Amino acid sequence: MVEGERTQLLPKEAGCDEPPSLSCNYTVRVLEPIPKKYNAGPSGWGCLPPGDKWHSALPLQGGLPLPLNFWSSCIKYLIFLLNFLFSLLGLLTLVVGLWGLTDKESLGSEQLPHLGTDPMLLFVVVGLTVSIVSLAGCIGALCESICLLWFFAGGILTFLILETLAGILIYALWDQLQEIVDSTMLLAITRYQDDSDLRFLLDEIQLGLQCYGVVSYQDWKLNLYFNCSSPGVQACGLPASCCINPWENGTIINSQCGFGALHLDETTAQNIVHSEGCSPRLRQWLGRNSWVIRDCILVITVIEGLEFLLVTKLVRDIKVRKVND
Repeated sequence: MVEGERTQLLPKEAGCDEPPSLSCNYTVRVLEPIPKKYNAGPSGWGCLPPGDKWHSALPLQGGLPLPLNFWSSCIKYLIFLLNFLFSLLGLLTLVVGLWGLTDKESLGSEQLPHLGTDPMLLFVVVGLTVSIVSLAGCIGALCESICLLWFFAGGILTFLILETLAGILIYALWDQLQEIVDSTMLLAITRYQDDSDLRFLLDEIQLGLQCYGVVSYQDWKLNLYFNCSSPGVQACGLPASCCINPWENGTIINSQCGFGALHLDETTAQNIVHSEGCSPRLRQWLGRNSWVIRDCILVITVIEGLEFLLVTKLVRDIKVRKVND
């Protein structure tokens, strides 16, 4: 531009005064507060330093940084809302895990050596991790904190990597995993009276799938309390969750409905307990509902990937806004 050429950032309105003659290459008009570098006079016109961008002369609103544009603001509040919901879900999972540990006194000094094998510990770890990452994203988006947003993006990326690795391992080691599930159920049978979490899970599986044991109802002989050599009242019996009709008067579980079932042959026992083991029933259930599980995992993965992309876009917009302030 030639000497004395003027660049007016604000649209010229009727009645606006003309810019004064200033000894500089570019002249601009800025609103208060007027940055000192423009050497603006009382009329608001000043010199634009060489190398500066035209938008550097835009006004600051009340001395605060310029707000994000419309789409960046939408991304900001969308990230806040999604992470607020995920943080509530994580906190709920954490509370369930802590309640499970406290309810059976797993945090007591006598139970600490067995804490690592407690199923409720998984709820605590997952709930705590999800809560921390989600709260970081929630607060980072609301406060426009680049540090918290990058921490959240790193957490999301870690989740995506772990989920991908888990999916590959499950697909590659499916047969071995089924054997692990069977051995875990046998372990749960042997510890049925000793671990309230395993007892609850095993009862829910047997009631929900209408099955007993792993392959046969005879698997319950592995439990010392139900073994026929046991002197207790439960000897040669089965848990009520194995019974075809475990309810008494339709409301109360009859804990004695399976007593003496291990004495019976398989044909007679089928009149009292379910006719199929839980291992084949569980595989049938997974086969029927595999598409539901797959779609749920896909939705979660897509949401996490979308959040990662939105966070990187928001961080970029915040950086650009700070450069322009």
